[in-house]
Amino acid sequence: MLNYIWLSLFALGILFALGSDISDEFSGNELYDKTFQAEIIKHNGESILKIKNNNSLDFTGEQTFHLLKTPKANQVIKIDVPANSNEVIKEIASRDGNPNDISIKFEKVKSVNNTLAVAEVSFEKSLFPKMKAVTNAAIDYAKTAVNIALGLIGIMAFWLGLMRVAEKAGLVKVIARSVKPLMVKLFPDVPPEHPAIASMIMNISANMLGLGNAATPFGLKAMEELDKLNPEKGTATDAMCTFLAINTAGLTLIPATAIAIRAAQGSSDPTIIIGTSFFGSLVATFTGVAVAKLFEYFHRRKTSRIGMKNILKIIAGVFLFIVFAIAVIKFLFLSEYTGAVVSAIRVISALAIPLIILIFLTYGFFKKVNLYEEFTEGAKEGFKIAVKIIPYLVAMLVAIGIFRASGGMDFLASIFSPLLNLIGMPADVLPMAL
Repeated sequence: MLNYIWLSLFALGILFALGSDISDEFSGNELYDKTFQAEIIKHNGESILKIKNNNSLDFTGEQTFHLLKTPKANQVIKIDVPANSNEVIKEIASRDGNPNDISIKFEKVKSVNNTLAVAEVSFEKSLFPKMKAVTNAAIDYAKTAVNIALGLIGIMAFWLGLMRVAEKAGLVKVIARSVKPLMVKLFPDVPPEHPAIASMIMNISANMLGLGNAATPFGLKAMEELDKLNPEKGTATDAMCTFLAINTAGLTLIPATAIAIRAAQGSSDPTIIIGTSFFGSLVATFTGVAVAKLFEYFHRRKTSRIGMKNILKIIAGVFLFIVFAIAVIKFLFLSEYTGAVVSAIRVISALAIPLIILIFLTYGFFKKVNLYEEFTEGAKEGFKIAVKIIPYLVAMLVAIGIFRASGGMDFLASIFSPLLNLIGMPADVLPMAL
């Protein structure tokens, strides 16, 4: 399935870009067929180009660009697009494949004096601008994928070093036994004291406290450990799917990033979103787990009939969950205890990482673990995992980048916009959702 999705992103992106370029070539654009009067002003060793709109097009006034030197007649120069340029200039630049510069042809240049020259200029039309944008996206997203992986190396090395110490000290088994009843229900195919259990627990806990940097390495480590139990390499197991659903839902007690953004924008009550965020992520987690278990049921039974009895159980479970979630939200975030709950969660979030480090190392010390050597061995493993994911990141991000640069993502957003409006979801967030 992944092969088809991956190939489709490439094929649709390239075909969409090619079709868009061919359509633009035949439709034409009046901006490329007009010449504009311009002045070139020399001042303090630099030249300033001022293009005047004398053709009644979509922009008014004049557009100013900085030149490195005075151009000659019939010369085409790429010029940086100023941040304050109007939408028409930005559109032309985007059509050329790079929104940061624009190609201008100087049809005529006539010097008036040592500091002034007059010129006639036109916008140089680029061939296959969307295809150029696709090429640039492939290169840029490949670099982005590598930068993401390299940025993870330090975090991965540090946290997996700590996990190695905890594993050798036996703390991983202690953690696994403490939540064994829940984990056995969620992941029946994973042995209760398997290293994957501890990594999943740490990942979920870090996400709940808003510690994204700590959650990422634990999540990657958990997937690696789960893959060791996978009898069919290349195909996700039931445990992998369930864990991915929980991880993607991102159950969070304190949405620290969103609160920080609201505070920076001057919100009078930036923490008011805590209750709704918790409820939303709780519902997302329950829905993700329920769907994963539903497909797991179909997979195990090899049938499309789930049975009326099981359907009633699912409906009853959903109803009880909603009632329980509403009660929890009301008690924690919509009562006189709200301030104390929020403050307590913030304190826990602030102290969580230092305390985890202290507890893991101290526990290992008393269990006579060689802390430094075990930590470095775990850090080496973290380095290997971070490097190992580079090919997968490059493969997916380049495919997505090509599809977005071609305009395919915008096309999808326009198609699904009526449906999204019915559920109150802005079409602009569709790329993030996908």
